[in-house]
Amino acid sequence: MRVFSGSLATETNTFSPLPTGLAAFKECAYFPAGQHPDELNMFAAPLWAARLRGKDKGWDLAEGLVAIAQPGGTTTRHAYETLRDELLADLRAALPVNMVLLGLHGAMVADGYDDCEGDLLGRVRTIVGPDVVVGAELDPHSHLTPMMVAKADLLVAFKEYPHTDALERGLELVDLCAAMVAGRIRPVAAVVDCEMIVVVHTSRQPGRGFVDRIQSLEGKDGVLSISVAHGFPWGDVAEMGTKVLVYTNGEAAKANALARQLADELVALREALVVRYPDIDASLDEALAFADGPVVLADGADNPGGGAAGDSTFILQRMLERGIANAAIGPLWDPIAVRLAFAAGIGVRLTLRIGGKISPMSGAPLDLECTVKALKADMWMTGLGDTRVAMGDCALVENQGIDIVLVTLRSQAYGTDLFTQLDCDLAAKKIVVVKSSQHFYAAFSKVAAQVIYTAAPGTVTLDVTALQYRRARRPKWPLDV
Repeated sequence: MRVFSGSLATETNTFSPLPTGLAAFKECAYFPAGQHPDELNMFAAPLWAARLRGKDKGWDLAEGLVAIAQPGGTTTRHAYETLRDELLADLRAALPVNMVLLGLHGAMVADGYDDCEGDLLGRVRTIVGPDVVVGAELDPHSHLTPMMVAKADLLVAFKEYPHTDALERGLELVDLCAAMVAGRIRPVAAVVDCEMIVVVHTSRQPGRGFVDRIQSLEGKDGVLSISVAHGFPWGDVAEMGTKVLVYTNGEAAKANALARQLADELVALREALVVRYPDIDASLDEALAFADGPVVLADGADNPGGGAAGDSTFILQRMLERGIANAAIGPLWDPIAVRLAFAAGIGVRLTLRIGGKISPMSGAPLDLECTVKALKADMWMTGLGDTRVAMGDCALVENQGIDIVLVTLRSQAYGTDLFTQLDCDLAAKKIVVVKSSQHFYAAFSKVAAQVIYTAAPGTVTLDVTALQYRRARRPKWPLDV
């Protein structure tokens, strides 16, 4: 069997001040056709899964472009069209194929394209025709548009949040697509819009139980696959919102009924799915009152994984004002401060203007007398599923008992080695602030005595009712109650 696989993925925060251009892809992950390395990348999981399955089955695998950018603001038209056309050219060069497997995000927005994935899938379908199986893996924080569903034979989203199951879902996609090529299944899709915005943390109930329930239904009674698209609230497009996608084996009525049933169940859980978000001072009070440590505070509003800059100072400034010591915070994106720390050297004390550089949602820059405690060039952090995340040159500096991890490449906190590679002892800290919404949980929950999701200002504000939507279809809970 002749198989083609490639990836084009980023998550677009239309409220972010950071344009996503070609450089953002080339800085994060850009591998031309046939050059993807021998390691798993989350949004290239279908390619990796095709390698694994194809090796045993003797498939002829053509590997196309893999291009992935850190989440940011609207992708430029030039970047999207350039990368899209490169991927499509790779596909044309690989023809004829029996199966196309794509690693996408589902919430990519570019100038002139509110639905990049729908546009890409539509062009893929035009190239390969109606008889070639086309499948894609998605992030659950996707918009799941009608065009995406119509142009793909199968869409499979990660189920876990944190997204620890990219490879498992990639294998699921590959196996279902191969079964379709072999004529063993005939997937039919049903989508139900829940008319709400929720995120489903699988690290706690009731999200954990709901995902376990949908997985128990798959592979039985003709149910092939079930995905929940949480939606991406910071993408102001018409199709934003939570949806349920069900595929059954040729039984449209069953797919529609099950999608409706599961959507109703999810709607009934919506109040319980909302995470408690105390404000900065309340979060700090809770952390200080907690008997043990470290207490991890998640600064989700400044999460680079949601399109924020990762340079906000709101929590750091308040800790300094309150005289809170024995704490750590990171990763804080500040390439200039990193350069100055490297120039000064370990052990040197110098004044650094830290953070607050990109927009009002970054807070004010802080002028701090810092001691350079550690430096590491070209540092990598452990990501989800033991993937690697580039951080560039990194510095650990200290002011008033607070260790600050400064990074050159913008990224959210995934692994605890973000700190420990710089000899920051997390176990000895009372408070650890991480720039992440939820992906930090997979690693940091193993060392945290308590986790608090903190409501700070930022581009990925946790209060979605404060966002000025202009294009999202309404009504939608909790915007309209």
